[in-house]
Amino acid sequence: MQAALNIIGDELKSVEQQFVKDLESDVPLIRKVGEYVLSSGGKRVRPALLLLAARLCGYTGDKAVPLASVIEFIHTATLLHDDVVDSATLRRGLASANTLWGNEASVLVGDFLFSKSFSLMVAVGSLDILRVLSAATTIIAEGEVMQLLCTGELDLTEEQYINVVRAKTAILMSAACEAGAILGEVTPERRRALADFGMDLGIAFQLMDDTLDYTATEEEFGKSIGHDLEEGKITLPLIHTLRQCKSDERDTIAAVIEKDEMSLEEFREVSALVKQYGGIDYAVASAQCYIKRCSDHLELFAPGVVKDALLELAEYVVTRSK
Repeated sequence: MQAALNIIGDELKSVEQQFVKDLESDVPLIRKVGEYVLSSGGKRVRPALLLLAARLCGYTGDKAVPLASVIEFIHTATLLHDDVVDSATLRRGLASANTLWGNEASVLVGDFLFSKSFSLMVAVGSLDILRVLSAATTIIAEGEVMQLLCTGELDLTEEQYINVVRAKTAILMSAACEAGAILGEVTPERRRALADFGMDLGIAFQLMDDTLDYTATEEEFGKSIGHDLEEGKITLPLIHTLRQCKSDERDTIAAVIEKDEMSLEEFREVSALVKQYGGIDYAVASAQCYIKRCSDHLELFAPGVVKDALLELAEYVVTRSK
């Protein structure tokens, strides 16, 4: 992330200030919950992508920072809703908002952030950007429902899972990059290239998240390890394991997934199978393939520090431990 921070560090500070401004409300709880989640240590990858994409496309105006704030507002709204759906207790190493204020407050503040995002998009004055970001929020909602339908589905294919990842996680990174390209008024080909860059980076990001659920400590990961497994989420390391393992081992995994609560011993048993059959390595290798594609997408753009920063940001995705 350091190369990106060297270029857009001041703008990211302005994004943080924009958050505070955009959270203004006559309802104190909205600001309280919103500031808690927005200040809880996120890496701001999505705002950084928009700011860097805009720079790469030669944009020098004043709309990138407000739009970067919008992107993080949308992301934060999805986190609030996700934690309610997943009954999560940790987020970025801290108590999740629903743990502190309850599910009702989390859902309603998430709704506020979504609604506020659209009013902020309109203020930017670009119908193209409004179209891209509104389409992205619709796809995110579809992705959440798709994931719900796939819960506990042992026969979930890799293709089906990647489709969920595209919709639930990657589309917002793609939209962030495409919005930056729209600000820079580049050719349709370059706009598509940046959208594709964001999409493949987003898929790689989620695949690495999948591995961290099995390999990281809670302190590193910032949320409960094994939570995806306990919730019955079939992610790529487990998909690969289920394709490779013996029938009795598959039954063991199925029995754990069907339980409402999972013991530490059960998690370790499934985690050992995932590692034994190379599920972690397979997911990491898949993520690296998507990052390679990210590099290919940027070949349309001339070499320079901004392009290098985007590529370094992509590499960060597959080397992070949280």
